[in-house]
Amino acid sequence: MSEQRNWKRIRERLALHLPVRIRCRETPDFEWTELTRLTNVTPFGAGFPLKRPTERGRLLHMTIPMPRQLRVFDHVEDQYRIWAIVRHLKANASARHVVFDVGVAFIGKRAPRSYEKEPGKRYDISTNVFEALTPAEDMLMPFTADDQRALTRHNIAVDMRVEILDVNGVVVESEHTVTEDISTKGATLFTTLPVLPGRFIRLTSEQQGVTAHAAIRSRSTGADGIPRIHVEFIDREWPL
Repeated sequence: MSEQRNWKRIRERLALHLPVRIRCRETPDFEWTELTRLTNVTPFGAGFPLKRPTERGRLLHMTIPMPRQLRVFDHVEDQYRIWAIVRHLKANASARHVVFDVGVAFIGKRAPRSYEKEPGKRYDISTNVFEALTPAEDMLMPFTADDQRALTRHNIAVDMRVEILDVNGVVVESEHTVTEDISTKGATLFTTLPVLPGRFIRLTSEQQGVTAHAAIRSRSTGADGIPRIHVEFIDREWPL
């Protein structure tokens, strides 16, 4: 079964507020699930809010009581279990919390083989044809992010509170630290927290009155013996 992907939204998105279970693995040893509701859906993708952060290019597993006429496989199953790739993310902040409006494109019944060892790996769509049995590897290509080296890094110490969330979205560890360098897109921070690449963290500068969520891209230890994390902001640019 083959359909043309709806990149230009040729087909109208249906406002079906179906319950959906989202599963996200940030690292091989850490994953979370969240129950939410769709805001819209087509056979090729969907939109929904999340309380937990994710980012463009990440893979999510979705379980939906999808109407049969909107499915491309598993037409007799009660639940439609499908993998999706995050195409866009927007943070909507209220006085109490942040909600992330997420838009995804469906990629099929199975994740790429690399997912087990690299669940935090990001992808882009490499084809405009969505077939039910097409291997995910044939639909995806490595994510190409903006070149961070082209951005000006400022060697200034910005105060930061680093917060790590558990599977329920509750802060379980935090640390007050400073940046070694920072740009509008990312930063390097000193930290003693044992947080691994692929994890999402929350960063707050009380001095600047700014809160942002970030993905950890890598860790390193400098010649001074102090560990650092290198992060990319995922829901906003840092005001400099």
